[in-house]
Amino acid sequence: MSHVFPRVLDRILPTAVRAEGAAIWDADGKRYLDAAGGAIVVGIGHGDERVVRAMADQASRLAYAHGTQFTSEPLEAYAAELAPLLSLDDARIYPVSGGSEAVETALKLARAYHLARGEASRQVVIARWGSYHGNTLGALDASGREPLRRPYEPWLGRVVHVPPAYEYRCSLPTHPERCGERHAETLDRTILELGPETVACFIAEPIAGATLGAAAPTDDYWPAIREVCDRHGVLLIADEVMTGFGRTGAWFGMDHWGVQPDILVAGKGASSGYWPLGLMAASGPVFETVRTSGFVHGFTHSHSVVGAAVGRAVLARLREDGLVDASRDKGERLLRLLTAGLGEHPFVGDVRGLGLLIGIELVADRSTQAPFARSERVTERVLAAARDDGLLLYPSTGCADGTDGDLVMLGPPFVITDEELSEAAARTRAAIDRALCQDLG
Repeated sequence: MSHVFPRVLDRILPTAVRAEGAAIWDADGKRYLDAAGGAIVVGIGHGDERVVRAMADQASRLAYAHGTQFTSEPLEAYAAELAPLLSLDDARIYPVSGGSEAVETALKLARAYHLARGEASRQVVIARWGSYHGNTLGALDASGREPLRRPYEPWLGRVVHVPPAYEYRCSLPTHPERCGERHAETLDRTILELGPETVACFIAEPIAGATLGAAAPTDDYWPAIREVCDRHGVLLIADEVMTGFGRTGAWFGMDHWGVQPDILVAGKGASSGYWPLGLMAASGPVFETVRTSGFVHGFTHSHSVVGAAVGRAVLARLREDGLVDASRDKGERLLRLLTAGLGEHPFVGDVRGLGLLIGIELVADRSTQAPFARSERVTERVLAAARDDGLLLYPSTGCADGTDGDLVMLGPPFVITDEELSEAAARTRAAIDRALCQDLG
């Protein structure tokens, strides 16, 4: 009997024993192609000896020093190397243990910024439906992923939500023209209705990740959103937890549009799974505003010495091996393979993505985009069929209306080989066929 409280309660999990590149092996010797990179986490690949050596070497010399008592050479070096890669002026980096902590840090910093400016009335956070920002209460309240919110609704409700940039299911009357402009008008109207003097920040993913499956906005979206935030003195927070560190074929998702946020949060690919690491980065002007007034916040394991050493080693691997460009090029190939195999599939509504962040939306009817009922558990069926065949995919549900709607995502390590890309595409098609065409067709 296990005394572990597992993440999954409805099945017995295999025991992972080793991993290398884009593959994981369990205790029975079965190989799994990790086409999901875990939870779209692993970028540089499993089993990278240079990162492991950097982690062990740092831990052997200094494993922990509290962030209020010391800085450290690895931390200073990591921040110096990362800052120029961020689309922020004079970025200041606050490392934490993961994406949810990074989002909490960003939201609290937005409040501290306005307090420092003497605008105490600015306390409202605006986010989008169909978003995911984490599972701590502040991050969950910002999240617009209704299946995750539902059990905890009595504890939520402070964040205001606007519609997502979701092109496959866009209901705007001008679609596909001027969608970004229309979304910006909605944000502008929401800020005016709330009162600009009450709004602290707008938080959104550059490309929607876990909830809407790699749904990218139109090219006019982010410039228009930036202009609205500037006009009303609202801080723009880019949630790059899933899209950062090369996942979309650029260093960060916002780079695709050349738009600078005021605050950026990251995680997942920051350490590629080798260490619990996330970060909040503030622009120089935001940092300087709170520098004298202070920032009431902190975590026991923030500013980790070992985490910084791991993050720095991951940065080196991304740079030296050209892995950001690899994500772009391999992502284009994987998207072509998936589109060729699934573009006309009777139960596939859309195949989309940038870099090695790709979503496949599953529908009951292609012509009407009607989703499967949640009771059909379509995503779970596809994942199980893929897992039986040694393929790991990433799931999402509720994309269509907060309850119904099924997605599977691929986000493999950037070191995945061409042969493995073909294997991933073929096995994804086979899993969808087995789960849907036989049982539901």
